[in-house]
Amino acid sequence: MDKIDFKIIELLQENARYPLKHLAEEVYLSTPAVSTRIEKLEKSGVITGYNAKVDQLKLGYNITAFINLEMSPKQKPIFYPFIAECPNVIECNCVTGKYSMLIKVAYATTLELDAFIGQLQKFGNTETQIVFSTPVEHRGLKVKEK
Repeated sequence: MDKIDFKIIELLQENARYPLKHLAEEVYLSTPAVSTRIEKLEKSGVITGYNAKVDQLKLGYNITAFINLEMSPKQKPIFYPFIAECPNVIECNCVTGKYSMLIKVAYATTLELDAFIGQLQKFGNTETQIVFSTPVEHRGLKVKEK
């Protein structure tokens, strides 16, 4: 990977719908050359997919929360398939510390959140933080040549 690849990645993280022509102008290459580079980045697994950002509130998801789950490692084979099937789970991370899982969820109401936490508690103790505001939204990584 070179400076041009990193610039393409930066631009795609900014807006994955940029036309190839725009990307080509930004990196001073032809459109086919940029297309080839993107294809190589996808095939190598550097670019793993493309997503649309959505406004959760406009979709009726008024509650965003982080749930810490204290769980035995022996439960992972049962827990991982369970959590993967939960549609309101935005992200689930295995972490260090007292709690072994950090789960980000979005729900329309606190009643729905409470019901989900009840399901999680069969795996272990939980601690929940409800988000009031998000001063820094999810953003792409700052990429640079090493």
